[in-house]
Amino acid sequence: MWPSLFREVETMLARVKTAMRIGTNIYDQELLELIASALADIQHAGAVITYTPVETEGTVTDYTVDDPLTRTAVVTYCRMMFGSPDDFDRLKAAYDMQKGQMRESRAYGMEVLPGVG
Repeated sequence: MWPSLFREVETMLARVKTAMRIGTNIYDQELLELIASALADIQHAGAVITYTPVETEGTVTDYTVDDPLTRTAVVTYCRMMFGSPDDFDRLKAAYDMQKGQMRESRAYGMEVLPGVG
């Protein structure tokens, strides 16, 4: 279903750790699981995640997610689900909004009805 999902999850780990100001590797396994969960949740909501092929010497060797909204939604999801954040409600509202924007946008695989949005 997902091309090279595990490699992409690992690639996103550095971005998530930077955004969350985490400088240790002790939480990597938990964060990797949260990243995979976020990608699954976004797709289950009806948004299509576009994977960009990465070529090495003319051969596709991997895939990456280049879309900034998808990356931001993944970071927001991780911040929301990691530990017990004091601002859970604010993060949940932000994540739901980001996911909703992707679900309703043509760019993420859904047709926007004429005259709407």
